[in-house]
Amino acid sequence: MRQPKIIDYALLTILSLIWASAFFNIKIATYSFGPVTIAFLRVFFGAIPVILLCYYKKIKIEAFSKDWHWFAIIGFINLVAPFFLIAYGVKSVQSNLAAILMSTTPLSSTILGHFYTKNEKFNLVKTFGILIGFSGIIFLFSDNLLIDQNNFTSALLILLGSTCYVIGGVLTLKISKKKNENVTGSILIWATIILIPLVSLIEQPWQVVPRTDSLISVIYLGIVPTGIAWLLRFKILKDNGLIFQSQVSYLIPIFGTILGYIFLKELITIKVLISLTAVCMGIYFVRRADRKKLS
Repeated sequence: MRQPKIIDYALLTILSLIWASAFFNIKIATYSFGPVTIAFLRVFFGAIPVILLCYYKKIKIEAFSKDWHWFAIIGFINLVAPFFLIAYGVKSVQSNLAAILMSTTPLSSTILGHFYTKNEKFNLVKTFGILIGFSGIIFLFSDNLLIDQNNFTSALLILLGSTCYVIGGVLTLKISKKKNENVTGSILIWATIILIPLVSLIEQPWQVVPRTDSLISVIYLGIVPTGIAWLLRFKILKDNGLIFQSQVSYLIPIFGTILGYIFLKELITIKVLISLTAVCMGIYFVRRADRKKLS
């Protein structure tokens, strides 16, 4: 690892923008595609750059090795379930709300880490951060202008999607000694395999005549936020470490809110801004506690 340079901060910003851009593109994709189709196309197109990189670097993909069941389980929990839940939820709520709701992943992972790992226990600073962050989410749900009885369940499903990411992350510890590219390629392959019969039985996307913007968005979702972004994440992790890379957590909800306004003219209320501030503060205190522990 090295001390961050200007190029490292530039790459971190690009990664944040890419992941934040996923939310408004999911919204556009829902204009033509159902949530199962969006999930399938994301993992299918996302697998392409990862598999090509593994081939180029001569990294063996172990999707069908003796650990295949872990790849299949993680592929379902970390890709299939959240991609479906987010796409289903975003159809009924603004994409900027989805970005804020999904940004709770570091807070949820801290709670789960307390119970399922030996060295990730709560302390005062972490507890304070979790309380602030989730208070912001509770406050967001009180914004009746944006979340009402018609889309309340959809907002909850997006939160459930963020929880799936956390559970998938914990399960990934079971195969943590394997190369990141191998793990990512393997779980993308299994996610594709799982979704092929589901998308064929439930939605039959070949019968759809999609809008051009929806088609572009769903291809973009697969290749860029799902495939290329993961490879960029690996580079940042390798060069600068986990603590530096984790700073994307602050930027994604901010960029997601801005991009939703720019591309979809989504409403930004005072409650959205307060909730966004509370979530970012919560993440800050959780990350601060992690930095102190590593120091």
